[in-house]
Amino acid sequence: MKAHLDAQYSLIADMSQKVFETAQRINDLNMQVIKSALEESFSSAQQVIVARDPYEALSIAAANAQPQAERIREYQQNLNNIAARTQVDLAKTAESHFPNTSRTAAAVADEVARKATEETEKATSRQKAAMEKFTSPIERPDDVKGQAPRPSA
Repeated sequence: MKAHLDAQYSLIADMSQKVFETAQRINDLNMQVIKSALEESFSSAQQVIVARDPYEALSIAAANAQPQAERIREYQQNLNNIAARTQVDLAKTAESHFPNTSRTAAAVADEVARKATEETEKATSRQKAAMEKFTSPIERPDDVKGQAPRPSA
């Protein structure tokens, strides 16, 4: 049983590590995107501020819309790549733990079946002994087989 629990713990620990690594990758990606977006927003704001007229400011804002859309698409692609990599990592981790976990689970099942058989045999023996006590004639210690009981005086 301990071996099976150890195998399960190892599987859960490794899976948790993979999920944590994924969270780190997503966090790193988000930090890069935020940093890039802030830098570009600051640059765009500076360009709009120095624009000579409202049409030039509108032109600058419109010119920045296309790169922003491209960055959103790139961000989504990076998220998809992280998700795909995580799926592969989790599958490999589960696959590497499967033989040991299966083996220990089978050992636990065999042990439970063996114990259940032993306990069933013990219970059957106790029931059989109890039934024999109830079905056998009650003998008094002073009775001797073949003799009639002595009358009380």
